[in-house]
Amino acid sequence: MKPLVALTLAATLTAAAPALAGDTPVPEGAGVYFVGLEDGATVSSPVTVVFGLRGMGVAPAGTGREATGHHHLLIDRPALGQGEDGAAELDAPLPSDAHHRHFGGGQTQVTLDLDPGAHTLQLVLGDMNHEPHDPPVTSEVITVTVE
Repeated sequence: MKPLVALTLAATLTAAAPALAGDTPVPEGAGVYFVGLEDGATVSSPVTVVFGLRGMGVAPAGTGREATGHHHLLIDRPALGQGEDGAAELDAPLPSDAHHRHFGGGQTQVTLDLDPGAHTLQLVLGDMNHEPHDPPVTSEVITVTVE
């Protein structure tokens, strides 16, 4: 392969490669929050959780548009980066299970059936690959009690 062709091909492949975990930048002041749901609230099940976002836009998973992401809801687990995997979970795609709900279609709310008792909730914005941004865009962890 000729050097110029190889250099052009390498530059093209590098530019087209998806961002690595934690490499997707965040505009200053960006944040996620719960709309109309406060820490310490008492709710009935099912509960509708509405996701708020400021300083960025919502885009479905797989969309590499600058200053966008999609929501993830962490349920009944430690704050992002504070769990069993600690900092390692900040550098990888978020899992998808009962404690990590993905909204890769660009959804901005969910109705949850939660058992009676206390539950913790945290919003995390993921990039096109379900990875936290740099720095991570997270809400505070809130606790709600289901009657």
